[in-house]
Amino acid sequence: MARNLSKDDRRRKIHRRLRHVLDGTPEVPRLCVFRSLKHTYAQIVDDMAGQTLVAASTLSMDGKKLEQGGNVQAAKRVGKTIAERAKEKGIDSVVFDRGGYLYHGRIKALAEAAREAGLKF
Repeated sequence: MARNLSKDDRRRKIHRRLRHVLDGTPEVPRLCVFRSLKHTYAQIVDDMAGQTLVAASTLSMDGKKLEQGGNVQAAKRVGKTIAERAKEKGIDSVVFDRGGYLYHGRIKALAEAAREAGLKF
């Protein structure tokens, strides 16, 4: 008998399955994405050291909070910001961890904006 999982439980299950394949190293760290109803978060993580190298979110865009953080335009700004901050730290390429979300909407917008700003994945 199948167990009825909530949407978030299903996403977490998919994310656990993805994490068996994805791993961030010092040479190629992991760009992980989280989205809530109101905001979008992204961070670049070195899994070997267990450290966050760079982070950006709609809560911390240029020192101020965006009015609408849960839309595609805000996700594009987060993607561009995370790529710029990564370039400052000397990070050129990353492994993209979509966090169990579908590659669609805000996740896709963030990824494409980061690619346009110079990150390779």
